[in-house]
Amino acid sequence: MWNWLRLVKDSVSEKTIGLMRMQFWKKTLEDIYCDNPPHQPVAIELWKAVKRHNLTKRWLMKIIDEREKNLDDKPYRNIQELENYAENTQSSLLYLTLEILGIKDLHADHAASHIGKAQGIVTCLRATPYHGSRRKVFLPMDICMLHGVSQEDVLRRNQDKNVRNVIYDIASQAHLHLEHVSLEDYLKKIQRVDFDIFHPSLQQKNTLLPLSLYIQSWRKRY
Repeated sequence: MWNWLRLVKDSVSEKTIGLMRMQFWKKTLEDIYCDNPPHQPVAIELWKAVKRHNLTKRWLMKIIDEREKNLDDKPYRNIQELENYAENTQSSLLYLTLEILGIKDLHADHAASHIGKAQGIVTCLRATPYHGSRRKVFLPMDICMLHGVSQEDVLRRNQDKNVRNVIYDIASQAHLHLEHVSLEDYLKKIQRVDFDIFHPSLQQKNTLLPLSLYIQSWRKRY
């Protein structure tokens, strides 16, 4: 369901259509928790997962609600708004993952919150070139204003020091949440290219990431 919801924003040009689809998933979620899922493949699989793992409805609803609010395509007013979005989407997914794994631990929940926020911040940074190609900028406005960077600077792929300072500040916020997990790989890459978010090397996926994650987990670096 998450992948489908994530694509809603990219696949609809009118907010009304997007809202209708989100309403469908809200109703579907209510029906799933009433043991009456609609005859739709994703909904049926989600119902099975809810039954099998006793998934908390609140986390699923938070994801839908946040995606619905995000249909406006407005930049985040500040870093806190970006973190709230990440908490309600990425962190909620991690809470559900913990439930699927049968892990009930406050420390694990706390870690999931920070990991989710860091993931959301990194996702915002990583997606900036793509959004820019569609004439959209979602970087926090307060940090851009602090360094005198306009949306047009980002859209034009301006690589001056001020733009890099914006990326540095946002990346630093992710580091406050997380230091030694997969996200560190991307943040290190940004640092290597002096926070030039448009550098070609940043568009390449790390095919060794699963192995890196395993090694870090084995070394108990989380």
